[in-house]
Amino acid sequence: MAQIEFDERLRRIQRRNRRLSRGAVPYIDSTGLVTFRPKRRGLRLPLRGLLLVAAGFVVFKGLVLAHLGQELYEDRLALLRSGTVIEQGGAWAMEIDPATEWVAAQLWPFLN
Repeated sequence: MAQIEFDERLRRIQRRNRRLSRGAVPYIDSTGLVTFRPKRRGLRLPLRGLLLVAAGFVVFKGLVLAHLGQELYEDRLALLRSGTVIEQGGAWAMEIDPATEWVAAQLWPFLN
């Protein structure tokens, strides 16, 4: 029994040491003891940055819609829809949605 517990503890220590050898971050616990934790690996998406990019894209679409007007904007989208696969993807991304309409309505008085 004691040998099994010892082997399990040894495996945990070895696994932790392997993870620490790939990079570590210092951490101070509540008692003030400095220990090292393994760095997290994997894909970590910056959610705040992605949301800012999405919001900026919606504002850009609203600005273009307010500047061109609904009819001309739809004509340009129709032209994109009849193009290559990449242009069709751009037309899909530039579709008018409720958020874009709201931004365009807010910006329209400043542009016209």
